[in-house]
Amino acid sequence: MKRPLGAALVAAVLAVPALAQQQEPFEPEGYRTDNYRAPVPATLEGARVLTTAETEAIWRAKSGIFIDVLPRVPKPKNLPAGTVWRDAPRKNIPGSIWLPDTGYGALAPAMDDYLQRGLMQASHGDKAALVVIYCLADCWMSWNAAKRALAYGYSNVAWYPEGTDGWEHAKLPTEEAQPEPRPEQ
Repeated sequence: MKRPLGAALVAAVLAVPALAQQQEPFEPEGYRTDNYRAPVPATLEGARVLTTAETEAIWRAKSGIFIDVLPRVPKPKNLPAGTVWRDAPRKNIPGSIWLPDTGYGALAPAMDDYLQRGLMQASHGDKAALVVIYCLADCWMSWNAAKRALAYGYSNVAWYPEGTDGWEHAKLPTEEAQPEPRPEQ
């Protein structure tokens, strides 16, 4: 009787790593469309995944274009008359271009065009230019936007999954950002 119980215990222990592997984030075939603040995969097919040190080296060498895709909190539509609305400040990696709301899994045509035009303007039309896309840590928005840049034909896409959280944790400088003008939705 001890033998079957022992075998069952060994089988259960061996199954734990397999279960853990199944629960790790994986690359979806398409774009992530919900639960955007969740653990992200370690990879993005076709893109280079950057550490904070690698991102800092690119930034210091001024050898890449930095694109921040953090969403912007929208102004509530039902604010009482006379209510003062102040946008939440955003601090990003100095020199970045902020293209808010371009990391959702599904983009309205106007937002898709906004992202394409923003990338084209930032890269001066050079789809081989190094484009570093980021947001916050554990944010699928940057993963989606980097995947989309690859789909647009950009061949030198880098994804910085730690985003400004990792950047600030490393005590690197940030600057207050203003988003690029965007289409009304």
